[in-house]
Amino acid sequence: MQYFHFRRFLTTPALVIFVVMLSGCSASKKMAKPDTQTLENLKSHVSFLADDKLEGRRTGTKGEELAVNYITRQFKAIGLEPKGTEYYTQNFIVNEGKQIDSVTRLSINNIPLVVGKEFFPFPFSPDMALEALPSISVQEADMPWFYDLKETLEENKTNPHFDLAGYIYKNAQKAKERGAAAVFLYNTSTIEDKLVFNPKDRSEKLTIPVIFISRAVADKYFNDKTATLTLKMRIAVSEKTRIGYNVIGYIDNKAANTVILGAHLDHLGYGEDGNSRHTAHTPAIHNGADDNASGTAALIELARKLKNTAAKGNNYLFIAFSGEELGLYGSKYFTEHATIDLKYANYMINMDMVGRLNDSSKVLTIGGYGTSPAWSTVIEKDYFGPGDHSNKKTAPLMTIKIDSSGTGPSDHTSFYRKDIPVLFYFTGLHTDYHTPGDDADKINYAGQELIVRHILDLVERLDKTPKLAFLKTREAQTSTNTRFNVTMGVMPDYTYTGNGLRADGVSEGKPAQKAGLKAGDIVLQIGDYKISSMESYMQTLGKFKKGDKVKVKYKRGNEELETTVEF
Repeated sequence: MQYFHFRRFLTTPALVIFVVMLSGCSASKKMAKPDTQTLENLKSHVSFLADDKLEGRRTGTKGEELAVNYITRQFKAIGLEPKGTEYYTQNFIVNEGKQIDSVTRLSINNIPLVVGKEFFPFPFSPDMALEALPSISVQEADMPWFYDLKETLEENKTNPHFDLAGYIYKNAQKAKERGAAAVFLYNTSTIEDKLVFNPKDRSEKLTIPVIFISRAVADKYFNDKTATLTLKMRIAVSEKTRIGYNVIGYIDNKAANTVILGAHLDHLGYGEDGNSRHTAHTPAIHNGADDNASGTAALIELARKLKNTAAKGNNYLFIAFSGEELGLYGSKYFTEHATIDLKYANYMINMDMVGRLNDSSKVLTIGGYGTSPAWSTVIEKDYFGPGDHSNKKTAPLMTIKIDSSGTGPSDHTSFYRKDIPVLFYFTGLHTDYHTPGDDADKINYAGQELIVRHILDLVERLDKTPKLAFLKTREAQTSTNTRFNVTMGVMPDYTYTGNGLRADGVSEGKPAQKAGLKAGDIVLQIGDYKISSMESYMQTLGKFKKGDKVKVKYKRGNEELETTVEF
């Protein structure tokens, strides 16, 4: 399950507490016994996918490739048709932000400086080489200019709304307009500037490089303001990317519509992406047995069962998504580049963290209940197993909790946004969530088999019904342990790689919606704060309190607009 955590601004990890929705189906005179073959298969799948040799299945790694190959073999053995863009797989690019390329270099008076330690270019710097003999105190046209941030920091030390990053970007633009060929920044004040290379900064590139120089280097070379320096530099900043792979199999029953079943195959690796709750300093493998080897294993077993079912009223598409933990990358990519016509998608069922059914409470959560009126006909409060529904004298096998929202911290959200009815199966959060403790020996395999049975029963009961109607629901809010005083009600598009923050959705009745913002709008500025990334957006929210009114600049299509948001 996706974990909304913004590493630079959250002091404690953020749990996305989505008490999602569940529901049961039917009562029978005799409770069906667990399918022992399915039980053993589930154990086998989870044991492989959550093994240390896969090193946490982080998107774009060798460990994830092993998982992709395993799922592909399973789909092929079951007899599913390949439905990827390259056999069973569909690859997509994950943009991790910016990186300083290895060719970047800078020397002052023929002494090379260490990149990342003694200097760094800002992410909005262009790729270019420059040799010059500038004077520190003279701002000549077509020469590098030098700025000490001391005075600016001291003037704004009591201003909680001062945005240093935005100040630097804006004034670098002004320097270019006045003739500067490059801007060198340094800080001789005692006020900490906290400036580092920010790979998540997606500000539009400037036409001149902007470079920060460390205090030690500034003390060595910049004290004599009359000095002329020999500068030689080569600056190169590029996009840092990796490749993720969805695995897609298909059962073609020659039906008019297709049922989609999905689960994400990726997890956290060693926690490199900042989405771990692990507090120790030593890196550790996050095996993700529940999150989400459990859902992937259930997906494989449902494929096996549906291959042989008598329910032929729909085709079946099975998708193991990558990149879910990074922001629903794989499912969003699929819905934008679907290998079937989504116009004929009947409904989508997503399984994420279905391996920890509590033996005492036996509570299953099912989300998406409000996305179609059909769900109320097949999902009941208590689940007694498939079969005759007339006798409920026996104790239920599971109790179902439901939530109406079609959105949440997992891949069903991507399909809901395409107006497809969804369900989200989830057995709840636990202390091992997003830690190295989420291992295969803690999975409740009997409970997992029961959930597979529930889904199969639901699919079979809907086999002869017409294509399900779709209903819009409320937008479920994500939350973190860090409490912001305000929210705009914008659902971020985590896959967006441009400048600003693009809204994947806007919550009804929240400040953004009241101010006229819509899905697809790109937030560029909030008050005095330039929004260049998800991180800058989150940081900016912390600057305001309820009741504040602020101008928000945003882009809709090719038009830049402005509105007033009241928090």
